[in-house]
Amino acid sequence: MSLLVVGLSHRSAPVSVLERAALAPEARGKLLQDAVSAEPVTESAVLSTCNRIELYADVDKFHAGVAELSTLLARHSGVDLDELTPYLYVHYEDRAVHHLFSVACGLDSMVVGEGQILGQIKDALAVAQELHTAGRLLNDLFQQALRVGKRAHSETGIDKAGQSLVTFGLEQLAAGQDVAAWAHGKRALVIGAGSMSSLAATTLVRNGIGELAVANRTVARAERLVQILTEPGGPGAATGLRARAAAMSCVEHELAVADIVVSCTGATGLVLDGALVAEALAGREAPLALLDLAMPRDIDAAVHRIEGAHLVDIESLADASADAPMAADVDKVRGVVSEEVAAFGAAQRAAHITPTVVALRTMAADVVAGEIARLDGRLPDLDDKQRAEITQTVRRVVDKLLHAPTVRVKQLASEPGGAGYADALRELFDLDPQTVAAVSRADTRGESHDARERA
Repeated sequence: MSLLVVGLSHRSAPVSVLERAALAPEARGKLLQDAVSAEPVTESAVLSTCNRIELYADVDKFHAGVAELSTLLARHSGVDLDELTPYLYVHYEDRAVHHLFSVACGLDSMVVGEGQILGQIKDALAVAQELHTAGRLLNDLFQQALRVGKRAHSETGIDKAGQSLVTFGLEQLAAGQDVAAWAHGKRALVIGAGSMSSLAATTLVRNGIGELAVANRTVARAERLVQILTEPGGPGAATGLRARAAAMSCVEHELAVADIVVSCTGATGLVLDGALVAEALAGREAPLALLDLAMPRDIDAAVHRIEGAHLVDIESLADASADAPMAADVDKVRGVVSEEVAAFGAAQRAAHITPTVVALRTMAADVVAGEIARLDGRLPDLDDKQRAEITQTVRRVVDKLLHAPTVRVKQLASEPGGAGYADALRELFDLDPQTVAAVSRADTRGESHDARERA
């Protein structure tokens, strides 16, 4: 089986296509289930963020796998395959591993070095585990990606280059001013209460806004966010922040009194249309700054043309980030990624041969047992001590004969191009492929720990 990823991101597709291809949470689960039902796929996971949609799979045929994953992405995103195909990228085996590890480190993010992607990778793995679409390969891959991302942030200065999309977006709204000086004392409206909206609210509070309204479809979630921000020890407690939760039906009123609006919901349609924003600006002199971090967009693109409104959305962030400077530590992170890709590949290749080694040792143990049984028939007068000594001696001889070859073949298999050693071992010892497959299935379920230890 082989690792394959098919996807599109802000690097391969215009935001207008990404916006249309965005997957709703319920669509992701159906995509995963349809993927593992396809003939070439045995495992699947989907990484879907505001600037990427990627489908990872363990496949047994490359070309069939690419065709199947591409078709599934088109079907579940609602974008015609012919239109989607020019924007899709494909990574296979080590290149697929390299891609995910780079993503986990923030090297492929719209804002290089941002750390939010780690939470999104963790969520992608959790969904695949919950739906039982992730097996040994994808579990190993995503868990290792999380470790690589954490290592990059702890061992290098990538954090100095990286910002969250929230911080970067606020910098674009501030238009060269210090964000804290620009935001100080302003009234803000945050629409949504998910992870990105929570980060936006926290960032605004820490930059000194004077008043905050959080609007959400589930008011209880908005109330919980307000409580966290204003409770003793929270970021708004020391500043005397005035904060309140609001229902989505109150957005029109809150918009009329806000100076800054940040929206990031999971809505499939517009949350703020141009007419609503124009109405909020009617008769007021103060400008309105709006940051749209949703994909698909929450705020009508027509707002760009409304006098008094300054809208920053994913599309304008993508344009701005193209000119953002990259830290020198990015090269160090690339080194970490390359090192970790090599280590992951070696571990996977070594794991691939383990079932064959276990099957070989099992066959040897069966041969020993059979010969001892024959000896019992030929020499029935052996006492228990003699029989035990003979049995132990034969086992030691077999173990010593197998030790060096099995250790060496595992070393060779871990090297690039070592995948063929498992096949060679099966041919040389005439191992039953079904026996090897059974060991492999038990290993995936975690049932062969003792056998792996002996191997």
